[in-house]
Amino acid sequence: MSDQNNDLSASPSDWPKALFAVALLFSVFQIITAAFHPFSTQVLRAVHVGFLLLLVFISYPALGKGRPWQPLAWLLGLAGMATALYQWYFEADLIQRSGDMTSTDMVVGLVLIVLVFEAARRVMGIALPIICALFLAYGLLGQYLPGDLMHRGYDIDQIVNQLSFGTEGLYGTPTYVSATYIFLFILFGAFLEQAGMIKLFTDFAMGLFGHKLGGPAKVSVVSSALMGTITGSGVANVVTTGQFTIPLMKRFGYRPAFAGGVEATSSMGSQIMPPIMGAVAFIMAETINVPFFEVAKAALVPALLYFGSVFWMVHLEALRANLRGLPKDECPNPWKAVRERWFLLIPLAILVYLLFSGRTPLFSGTVGLALTAMVILGSAIILQVSSKAMRFAFWIALGVLCAGFFQLGIGVVFGVIAALVVVCWFIKGGRDTLTLCLHALVEGARHAVPVGIACALVGVIIGVVSLTGVASTFAGYILAIGQDNLFLSLVLTMLTCLVLGMGIPTIPNYIITSSIAAPALLDLGVPLIVSHMFVFYFGIMADLTPPVALACFAAAPIAKERGLKISLWAVRIAVAGFVVPFMAVYSPALMLQGDSLLATFYVIFKAVLAIGLLGAIFTGYLQAKLSWWERLLGFAAGASLILATPSSDEIGFALSALFIAQHLWRARRAQVAAA
Repeated sequence: MSDQNNDLSASPSDWPKALFAVALLFSVFQIITAAFHPFSTQVLRAVHVGFLLLLVFISYPALGKGRPWQPLAWLLGLAGMATALYQWYFEADLIQRSGDMTSTDMVVGLVLIVLVFEAARRVMGIALPIICALFLAYGLLGQYLPGDLMHRGYDIDQIVNQLSFGTEGLYGTPTYVSATYIFLFILFGAFLEQAGMIKLFTDFAMGLFGHKLGGPAKVSVVSSALMGTITGSGVANVVTTGQFTIPLMKRFGYRPAFAGGVEATSSMGSQIMPPIMGAVAFIMAETINVPFFEVAKAALVPALLYFGSVFWMVHLEALRANLRGLPKDECPNPWKAVRERWFLLIPLAILVYLLFSGRTPLFSGTVGLALTAMVILGSAIILQVSSKAMRFAFWIALGVLCAGFFQLGIGVVFGVIAALVVVCWFIKGGRDTLTLCLHALVEGARHAVPVGIACALVGVIIGVVSLTGVASTFAGYILAIGQDNLFLSLVLTMLTCLVLGMGIPTIPNYIITSSIAAPALLDLGVPLIVSHMFVFYFGIMADLTPPVALACFAAAPIAKERGLKISLWAVRIAVAGFVVPFMAVYSPALMLQGDSLLATFYVIFKAVLAIGLLGAIFTGYLQAKLSWWERLLGFAAGASLILATPSSDEIGFALSALFIAQHLWRARRAQVAAA
């Protein structure tokens, strides 16, 4: 994301009134369309992009820092909104003359394409627009290329029609997912954050682990994992929980680079942590046409392995450096934190139930958002009730209302929310709660901007790929390699994800690689969901790997350390993120895709052992400092467990037993000698 200063980076209370009003209107529009579906999907996508363009141009400067020049900003922003209104007003005509554009259609389409490119440049920098521009140039000029890359050629009107109208370009599947699921879940997370969910998770993690060996770093891992259940945004987690955890780790003796690496690694894992995960998970479910539950199920074990690995690395580093935790009396009581804010867990629990019971993400997000608003407003009213019996009765009534949500209908629920708003207006502290809700609405719109703009711009790639069929060409190259060596195909796919991730966020990275590489992996025998999870994982890892490492550079100013140095530590700490995808390809049971429960337990045990060994190797410590030959032996054991050759498991288990036995013997001898 671009580092330019803009109004959206400030607190909502400091925003200009016009910007605040636009963001609020954006969120209200999204809630109404999610709840009542008053428009067609084409109009929804167009207005969603129109709001994104308006927000970007009135808040992000074209160059440098500060606020954009408002007359031009509003002109560009309103032009973006005008393209949406054009799609809305002439919807029937556009459908009837599909593929036969008028001169006005051509102008509107070109304006939309230019504005989306410029908006993405302002928000995310130049890398993604350049990549998309190359695809655009390929669509226009590909007939002049040699060999397999040549296509029959497309005129500019065909390209504009493909990208600006219909659902295979800028208004493609990623934009649809952004306009429905993603926006709702971003709003859901914004409401919970404003209500104090960050403090609940942090206090809970501090109370459980703050006083243990390496406690401050373990707090970072646990709080980031919990935050991932509601935000799914890695960089956002770095700059929220990291403000607390990184200084705490440094204070208790962790090296600045290690502290930043722990927070960056933990925060990026939030995108693969069920139940909500990151925006890519919703795009994946829509792309491969499976229920979101299947994506979350496939991600569950790898996510637990990922965070377990980070926790293990932190523990070993604490052992190596003898880093103790906080005094227990300085740590908050975790259960007291839960008792004070337990009501915030109600909408989260219901959301998880809905997602995992087969309900659509759109329905689940709408219900979760409505219940969150009800709980926040209801808690403000309950605080004014002195009688415990009355408080209990109020919560029972609210609980019955939540339970009867499906029978009451969305209209009744919104009526109840309106009644709670009226009550809050007249009670002590109620207006502060209403202000909190308003800030949550505009914060949700702010967080949606970079995600939505990325989803719109990668529509250029989707449109050109579907028009030219270039994906099959790239897939053919990968298939040709994979006929002899699947491992080499996986490595090439991994490198593609990591290289693309140097300049673009996870969402476009996934969309590009899943369009090109995932079909090839599927043809090589890799299960559909595993092939998509493979590219998803390495799109996330790209934010940790040098030289760009966006999450690490976000942690750099907090840790007061160079981003590159943090990145080198993050890669070591995130070893599971590099190992698990390869193991899942060869053993799909790791992503719960097998038929045998025994096979699943076996591959999980093997993965835990391999990751545990590699954690010790990269830390250089287990019960004592590892010698160079022990590291070599441990690495050979871990690598053998990861491979899927006929005898590699037996070799891996034998080497693991040898490594552990001799190391424990050597460490015990050293302790006896020291005594």
